[in-house]
Amino acid sequence: MKVGDRVPDFSAIDTNGNLFESNTVIGKKPTVIYFYPKDDTRVCTEQACSFRDQYEDFKALGAEVIGISGDSLKSHIEFANKHHLPFILLSDSDKKIRKAFGVPNDYFGLIPGRATYVADKNGIVQLIFDSTSGKIHIEKRSKS
Repeated sequence: MKVGDRVPDFSAIDTNGNLFESNTVIGKKPTVIYFYPKDDTRVCTEQACSFRDQYEDFKALGAEVIGISGDSLKSHIEFANKHHLPFILLSDSDKKIRKAFGVPNDYFGLIPGRATYVADKNGIVQLIFDSTSGKIHIEKRSKS
């Protein structure tokens, strides 16, 4: 996926145990979709908490934040509760969403990559940022 592409349709189970369909958000409001390797690891927690701390700014802009990893629903629920994450977390255990976005693996293909996609209200990708640093993802969004 590259800037100018439309975000692909996808579905996954959210932290409420419900089926999340991307077309309920994508193409209706600006969306920040971030992929991360693993719940409750140091860098992934920094990243999630950075999005949490800026969440009201996103909401004020009418935007939604969606975090996606291959972790289980149970892991996501514990992670979201522990760190008071107010946004959607989706379980991508089969890596279909990651593949649809073309998120590469890090560290010689051993660890799922970290990437952030910012789409406008029409579902068109305006910014793609990938970095192994979790905090930089929110800083990059803030400067855009």
